[in-house]
Amino acid sequence: MYPGSGLSAEQVSFASGAASVSRDEGLDHAYMTWVRQLRFTEPAQDAARLDYLHEVEQLSARITRLEESLREAVQQAPPQLQAVIQGLQAMRGIALISAVTMASEIGAVSRFQNARQLMSYSGTVPSENSSGKRTQRGGITKSGNAHLRRILGEAAWSYRRKPAIGPALRKRQDGVPEEIRQIAWKAQVRLSKRYARLQAANKDPGKIVTAVSREMLGFIWAIGLWAESSNSQATAA
Repeated sequence: MYPGSGLSAEQVSFASGAASVSRDEGLDHAYMTWVRQLRFTEPAQDAARLDYLHEVEQLSARITRLEESLREAVQQAPPQLQAVIQGLQAMRGIALISAVTMASEIGAVSRFQNARQLMSYSGTVPSENSSGKRTQRGGITKSGNAHLRRILGEAAWSYRRKPAIGPALRKRQDGVPEEIRQIAWKAQVRLSKRYARLQAANKDPGKIVTAVSREMLGFIWAIGLWAESSNSQATAA
């Protein structure tokens, strides 16, 4: 957890789980409207529909309450952490819940001298088996932060689509420094191409997400470092 963040372990833990359900954007509004209007001729089928709909609405309401709680906690967090959380949300696939989870799990980004160290911390780097001049690479180590790795995987799925800035992302980028928005756009272009290239090569979907997650950390490191540095300079001034 980020020192002095004011975010409890319970908040961060549920935030991580909620993000995997909502994928930070929630269920499509038009789809949910269609489900509410849908009717089945068989009473049993319609009862099942209503039961499932009730569960989804209850979870959505719970996520909304959590988001409000997190917003209040973030407002009381150190300015440096607030800057990182705001900056991370400029990236596709990272809204409030994911940003808070990542910032809490990573801590001060500046403690990592380079992006490679952050990748190692997350456990997304390939394992190695070296013997003499021979080096054999295996699967990822998984020896790092499992919570961070999971939330990264959820965010990485969004890069299966072509680069674009939709209404939700544009709203999250309001007030974000231009330098961070440029990094976020570079991330979209590179990661979307990476996803498409691996998919065209018929790679396993899980391995594609892992590869994209690993590269995503490079951009997260860059944004976090810029946000922390900029905030420190502003505080000193």
